[in-house]
Amino acid sequence: MKAQVVIAMLMVLALAAPALAFNCPVVIKQAEDLIKKAEATKVNAESKPLIAEGKKLVGQAKAHHEGAKTKKDHSDAIRKAKTAAAYAEEAITLATP
Repeated sequence: MKAQVVIAMLMVLALAAPALAFNCPVVIKQAEDLIKKAEATKVNAESKPLIAEGKKLVGQAKAHHEGAKTKKDHSDAIRKAKTAAAYAEEAITLATP
């Protein structure tokens, strides 16, 4: 399941990266909101590491965006933020009975 979500997010990124190259703050904010939503659910042993990984990736996405000098840097930020969102969505799914 986790691999499928990550693969799906990477496919979306590959198709949308050129159009979203400078929308880093929007995508990062979406990932942060999903992580907050995941934290508001019943966090269990399966979802806790996913939330932690999502937070780590959001931090990396912010760093890529803040230090961006090229479109590649922005696309790296978006990729990490979307991957973080995928982890948060998976955590939400696992917390739902």
